[in-house]
Order: sequence, then C-alpha cells, then structure tokens
Amino acid sequence: MFKKVLYWAPCLNKVGTYYSTINSAIALQKYSQSNFKPVIINVCGEWNDSEILFKENNIEVIKFCKKNYFKFLPKDGFLKSRLSYIFIILLSIMPLVRLLIKNKDNLLIIHLLTSLPLILKYVFNLKIKMILRISGYPRLNYFRKKLWKYANQKLEFITCPTIDLSNQIKEFEIFDKQKIIFLPDAIINIKTKIKDLRLNKKSYDSKTILAVGRFTKQKNFLYLIKEFQKFLKKKDNYKLIILGDGENKIKIEKFIKEKNISNNVLLKGHVENVYNYMKNSDLFVLSSLWEDPGFVIIEAAFCNLFVVASNCPNGPIEFLENGKNGILFESNKEDALLNSLIKFDNLEKSDLMQKKINLKKNTKKYSIFRHYLVLSKIIKQVNF
Repeated sequence: MFKKVLYWAPCLNKVGTYYSTINSAIALQKYSQSNFKPVIINVCGEWNDSEILFKENNIEVIKFCKKNYFKFLPKDGFLKSRLSYIFIILLSIMPLVRLLIKNKDNLLIIHLLTSLPLILKYVFNLKIKMILRISGYPRLNYFRKKLWKYANQKLEFITCPTIDLSNQIKEFEIFDKQKIIFLPDAIINIKTKIKDLRLNKKSYDSKTILAVGRFTKQKNFLYLIKEFQKFLKKKDNYKLIILGDGENKIKIEKFIKEKNISNNVLLKGHVENVYNYMKNSDLFVLSSLWEDPGFVIIEAAFCNLFVVASNCPNGPIEFLENGKNGILFESNKEDALLNSLIKFDNLEKSDLMQKKINLKKNTKKYSIFRHYLVLSKIIKQVNF
C-alpha cells in the first residue's frame, strides 16, 4: 500500500520554491512505482495555475477553499506580502489541522511558512511525520531559534539544497547533525526542457547578455545595469536583456531612461518560456545578493550558456566550483562585474567552451531523477 507525501508550500510568487515543489512531486509520482503518492496542499488558489500539469502527472491536489482568494492577495513589497502570508495562515489553520490528523500515518514536507505546521504539531500533538526544507541562509531570530530547538525532536530530517548551506545549518548546533541532509532541488526536467528548447528561434544583431528574475533587492539588477553601463563604454556591441517583473522595476526603468541606455538595456517583463532567450544569448549573468542554489544559472547552464555569477551565498560558488566552470565576481562590489564582463569578452574560444561543458555536466545533480533518488532514500528512512 502506498504512503502519501504531502507538500506544504504556499507560494506568493512563481519563484524557485514554486517550481522545485512541482518538480519534486512529479519526480515522486513518476519514479516511485506507486510506493509514494505526492499530494499538493492548495490553501487559497496559489497552485491553480498548475492544475493542468498536476492532472497530466496524476498528482492529487487538496484545496482548502473553493474561492480563489489568491488572485486578490498583494504579492510584492515586504509589508504587503507579510499581510498576505498572515491571511494564508489564518485561513489554513483549522483545515491544515484536520488534514494532518487525517493523514497521521503519512508524511508532510514543509517548504514555506514552516512555522505554522511546526507550531500546530506541538499545540495539537499531531502524529504525522515531518521533513523541513531550509532554503537560503536563515535569519536565526529568537523565535526561530526556540522553534527549531523544539522541532529538532519532532522532525525526521532537515534538507538543504546546497552542501554549503547544510554545513552552515550544522554549525548552528540546533538540529542533530545526522538529520541534516543535502537534497538537490528538482530543477531540470529533461523531457520538458528539450521541448521548450525547440520553440521559436530568435536572433540579435548584438552580442546578448541575459538576466532573469524578479525585480527585488535580492536580484540586485540595478547594480547589474550600472556595471553594464560602464562595460558599454568599452564594448558597445552588447545588449542586456532582463526577463521578469517586480516592485523595483519602475525605479530601474527610470535609471535606464536617465542614463540614455534604452537601446542597449531591454526589459522584457515576465516571460513564460525563458529558454528561447537562453538558447540565443551569449552570456548569462547572475547579480544576486543571495541564492540557494540559483535556479536560473542551472537552467542557463543546461541551455549551454556561459555563466558569470556573484559569489553570494550559497549556491553560485558551489555550482561554478569556485570559478572552474564559469566566472565569479565579488558580490555587489563596484567594478567587480565590469571586470568579469571584460574577462569574458577576452576569453579564448577553447577556454570558454571547456567551462561551458564542465558547467553543463554539473546540471545532472539537479535533474528530477537525481532529486528523486535522494528524496526516496530519505523517505524510506522515515518510520511511518
């Protein structure tokens, strides 16, 4: 008889966690030979856009609400997004308690708003087994420290998407070290990616630098554009294309207009299929202040793009193997990215190709099958 694996990940935006949750569920359904049944918890409509995909892959979805409240929730801005998460918490408390009681013999993997299921497990003495996924270097405030110390006895495992992060979490000395496991995110679904790469081919007159992500503080796009502006003074045959939307976009548009670089810096907004751009660009740049591991650089590498990335915590250094598989620059440092762009432009073709080959080989560990192999071993160790 199969066991259910429930996924708790109420995402406000389609960021890395959103896609890794989907791919993890797909991998479990596809490769587990019916031993495990993935279930997505849909609180208020946050997973509605993926309903067709879930049906195609025979993944069960449990809805807490018939009405789609999600479309009315603000997604951008620190304060507004926190208010949205408070609404999600209040809306889901009792439905989640009932669900977890009903599934006491199954497993819950918690990705986002992890404090809620942990608190409910304590308050209602819930028997369901739990695995905590930690992504990004956490701010260890008083509340989180106390909660995690309690959770250490209640959690089966703690998974981290990078080796570096797993080592950092061990240094906190809060969780039992044997419970902390490196679980690579399920990023590359080879069948889907190959299909996406067959779509329309584009061509550009200039060499193209590509960046992808939400216009937030984390992605640090203003720094990227400032460095690119300086690079244009040395090499004017490049264009920078940024795909994405977000709360800082208006500010960045204003800067581009003021500096009169609109012909060389193109903001394309949100794009459903980024692979058309990836396969037709010359370089991918990651300017982030933090990533874990950095979905877009892994997808770019799969598309045979050369990668220049900041040495931010935690993913890029590990994925690029300290620069062996690309170019790393000191995060947010003036002229650091400029010098890296110049270095890229001066690379010998053989050196450039070798780094691209090395990097693409590294994407294998982030395939949905590799993710399944590690996740299934973890699940099999859970006594449920």
